[in-house]
Amino acid sequence: MSAIEFHNVGRKFGAYEAIADVSLAVRDKEFIAIVGPSGCGKTTLMRMVAGLEFPTEGRVTVNGRVVRAPGPDRAVVFQQFALLPWRTVRENIGFGLTCTGTAASEKRKLVDHYIKMMHLDGHADSYPHQLSGGMQQRVALARSYVIDPDVLLMDEPFGALDAQTRTVMQEELVRLARDNPRTVLFITHSVEEAVYLADRIVVMGKKPGCIREIIDVSDVRTSEAWQELGIDEVMDLPSFVHLRTRVWRLLRSQMDDE
Repeated sequence: MSAIEFHNVGRKFGAYEAIADVSLAVRDKEFIAIVGPSGCGKTTLMRMVAGLEFPTEGRVTVNGRVVRAPGPDRAVVFQQFALLPWRTVRENIGFGLTCTGTAASEKRKLVDHYIKMMHLDGHADSYPHQLSGGMQQRVALARSYVIDPDVLLMDEPFGALDAQTRTVMQEELVRLARDNPRTVLFITHSVEEAVYLADRIVVMGKKPGCIREIIDVSDVRTSEAWQELGIDEVMDLPSFVHLRTRVWRLLRSQMDDE
């Protein structure tokens, strides 16, 4: 059974057809990146998995169940960190556990674990405005992981960060995916980010939104041991350059068709 499935999904907003006939199966613990031009429906697909929007045609399932509402089995990480400014790092991370009624002793143990895992030691009692953008996004990731979701939904999570911090966070996400794997649906406008992070890349087109091609990266990553290299070393590899060019040409062809 696939972790996430889109079954001939369509979505209309009035007379406007945003998405048409999208079918995709995401395997358990697979990292999928979705790229495509603005307006192709990337975020709409993610919101359907989250239970924040619903298809007008077809259906979306998570672990075999049709998505009808948000649930604790799915966590969302947004571009804007969406932290509660009046709560500390510790309180922000533990917020979801409070909502689920987790016992105080277990909550503290879990929060402490993710504070350490996300390198937030010494900042547990800080407020969001006292943190850098990268540290705020670490808090957002910890808040998502601590509730132990089956699925992580990430909508341009590093888009608001400067280039250097974004690179560091990409490496952190690779580490998390290795040490604490989840099924991930990751939306990005960055071709390099998609190639570096994903097992497969879904390239979308628009008018209406549809899947143009799915590119498998996992075999190349495994055969060339990308996980043992730094991001700069990976991006210099001929295999990385080839995949980046392939994705970029697909996207560029859509721009030329407009």
